[in-house]
Amino acid sequence: MTTYQAAKLVAGREIRVKLRDKTFLFSTVFLLLFSALGVVLPALMDSGPTKVAVVGSTHVAALEKAGLEVRTVTDQAAAAQLVRDEEVEAAVVDGPRVLALEEAPQDVVSALSTSPPVDFLEPDALDQTARFLVPFALALLFFFTTLMFGVQIAQSVTEEKQTRIVEILVSSVPVRALLIGKVFAMTLLAFGQLALIAVVALVGMRVGGAGSPLIDALLPAIGWFLPFFVIGFLMLATLWAGVGALAARLEDINGTSAPLQLVVMTPFFLVLSLQSNQAAMTVLSYIPFSAPVAMPVRLFNGEAATWEPLVALALLLITSAITLIAGARIYEGSLLRTNGRTSFATAWRSPTTAG
Repeated sequence: MTTYQAAKLVAGREIRVKLRDKTFLFSTVFLLLFSALGVVLPALMDSGPTKVAVVGSTHVAALEKAGLEVRTVTDQAAAAQLVRDEEVEAAVVDGPRVLALEEAPQDVVSALSTSPPVDFLEPDALDQTARFLVPFALALLFFFTTLMFGVQIAQSVTEEKQTRIVEILVSSVPVRALLIGKVFAMTLLAFGQLALIAVVALVGMRVGGAGSPLIDALLPAIGWFLPFFVIGFLMLATLWAGVGALAARLEDINGTSAPLQLVVMTPFFLVLSLQSNQAAMTVLSYIPFSAPVAMPVRLFNGEAATWEPLVALALLLITSAITLIAGARIYEGSLLRTNGRTSFATAWRSPTTAG
């Protein structure tokens, strides 16, 4: 068979095995539930607007303008009784004075206070919570998914090597086809899982009543994050297969993959620690190993020009091509060496000729 046919056969086998793996299915369901709860639960936990009783109609307009639920009563005694019965959280009586059980209702007090109008010279529709949570979520998804699937690629290669099944496989299909099929299958599964999470999160935000400005800002960020993720994952996937081939036993993977784990972890911590530094984030958005996270974050914050993600994506593609060649050489040079852990230098100098 041709290399394409062999790679297609290997990819199909990897996907079928993974879709029957209970651990993979459980982790996918868990991530989907976690994403849905993360955006819906805050809305479900919201008890709604503060209920306040008011004597007369003098302050009704101000309280309703502040988004409070107003209930008018005839006298102070009725208002106080509603507060004691906890049917309302506070009452506004003549004075004006505010009646409450134990704590001062700040939203009621603020609604009654007279403050000068404030004009924002640089209005910002996104609150600070969203500006922290969205970069954190994107960085966490890239870190968790690439690490989880990357380790699985390495373990799969090492298991085949340790059990010597790989010797049977390479007698039937070319080594490069074995690598291409495995990497393609894992990339497809990782992208599918991530796309499901994105859809569930966006639907959950709409169901949970998230503001339109937040969703409008998030859509282009997610739209760019997906291609950046796929190319970034491809950039690392072949290297994961290579470090898996360097190991002779599963116990060796931590040692052979330590530098690669550092490369995966670095963008996560850099984006979280430097997200408020616009100059640093601009630099990170062009570095291939951090661009899959940094550039979508800058797009979400409205800090990137239209042409910038295209340039960053082109740089990521070039780097991915280089790492694919390097990872394939390491993989081919160490896959059939089963007599112990293979060093990087040995694998690089001696590519196998099998297959």
